[in-house]
Amino acid sequence: MRLSIATRIFLVFAAVVSIFGAVSSFAVWRMHAVGADIRLVSEGYLPLTKVAAQLETFHKNKQRDTDRLIEEKDPRAQRILIKLARLYYPRIVREKLAQGGLLVTETRRLSGAKEKPFLDEIEGRLAEISRDYDVYDAEADTFFAALESTEAESSEVAPAPDERGKELKRTERRIDRSLRLLSHALEGRIQERVKEAQATERSSSWAIIGFSMAAIALGILATLLSQRLLSPIRPLTRAAVRIGDGDYTAQVPTRAANEVGVLARAFNQMAASLQARERELQEKQEELVLAEKLATVGRMAAQITHEIRNPLSSIGLNTELLAEELPAELPNAAEARRLCAAIGREVDRLADVTEDYLRFARLPKPELVREDVVALVRDLVAFVKPELDEAGIAVELDLPETLPAEVDENQLRQALLNLVRNSREAMAGGGTLKLAGRSDGDGIELSIHDSGPGVPPQALERIFDPFFTTKSGGTGLGLSLTQQIIAQHHGRVSCESGPTSGTTFTVHLPTPEYLA
Repeated sequence: MRLSIATRIFLVFAAVVSIFGAVSSFAVWRMHAVGADIRLVSEGYLPLTKVAAQLETFHKNKQRDTDRLIEEKDPRAQRILIKLARLYYPRIVREKLAQGGLLVTETRRLSGAKEKPFLDEIEGRLAEISRDYDVYDAEADTFFAALESTEAESSEVAPAPDERGKELKRTERRIDRSLRLLSHALEGRIQERVKEAQATERSSSWAIIGFSMAAIALGILATLLSQRLLSPIRPLTRAAVRIGDGDYTAQVPTRAANEVGVLARAFNQMAASLQARERELQEKQEELVLAEKLATVGRMAAQITHEIRNPLSSIGLNTELLAEELPAELPNAAEARRLCAAIGREVDRLADVTEDYLRFARLPKPELVREDVVALVRDLVAFVKPELDEAGIAVELDLPETLPAEVDENQLRQALLNLVRNSREAMAGGGTLKLAGRSDGDGIELSIHDSGPGVPPQALERIFDPFFTTKSGGTGLGLSLTQQIIAQHHGRVSCESGPTSGTTFTVHLPTPEYLA
């Protein structure tokens, strides 16, 4: 269902309001979470840490008093220390352990399921410390009784029983280790909760900023929406004027899915259809002009060939006869024979030119037969190898085992021979000629690359035109004839050249299944 413009604008503004509401709700929720973390730390873990620190402090004092009691020689001082150890420390320790248990219960109320394993661990540590203190109290009573018994039996101070004192000190050290582990665990948990609260605060800030920016962006979008929905009208008007002036490339850029967008897309389709038809008509016109041009050139070439072919034959024959009839005793006989030979060479060259003209004018329709193009190329290379060797040109082949195609062997051979000889003439000082072939999906592709100086850009555009040549002695028909032959094979030939990369002619011939 297509929404109207008014409905879209309403939905955008509704989305803006919804996002602002979501931002507010999210902020409240995150503040509540941070507040819960703060209460957990301030009302739970901090008091627990304080109790653990007090227990550790009391125990340190108790350890020092025990050391003094063991080392004390004065019986009165021993009695004071024993009384202090029996009356003061046990009561304080029991009170703090009980307070710790209550704080664990309160912390459970403030926390969620995430804190349960840690609180179970703390509760277990407190219970273990309480049991150790029970053992410690029993050992201390035994130790104190032994000291009092020793004092009563002798007026002189006797040393404290060593084994009981050592056992009491071991228990004290075990309790001290448990208290330190308890304090470290609580301090570490507080640091974790503080870091989590800080991370929550940072993520909440970024999330609120992001939501707020999204809401602002939606507000701007809602403001611009109406202009955007109607914006294609002005380009549509300008494009219609351009088409009226004959410029069929005019297009209206639009992505709108409303009525204006539908109209713009229909206009673009109409303009594209007109442009395609204009291009097709132009191509047809160019083909007709080229066909007429080639037909005219063909008729002229045939007429010229017919008019000069017989006279050239007569001149060549008479020149040969004249050279044979020259007496050897004439003073200038050698010079005369040299001139006759030069005349004969020029006559032969003109005869070759007339043959090119005649071949260009009377190119027969190819008789397509399935052939192996690779074998044809290898035979051609073997045929021109002496010419290439004489010119100092190395040949490199990159051909598969076979490339089947329907071709006229003689005509394709002539077309490829023209390309090879054109490359040979481009490498006057020698070089490398590379012939490659491959299958490219819808046919076969042959490439002939030379390492010559390349073709100037201005000449590259006309390289297949009849009678166009960059060589002083060429007819300008070889490449044009090649193009005709390849075109009659339903293929195409192209040329790429650069000042440093040489020249590459590429011939594409379709395979039979792609000729329909």
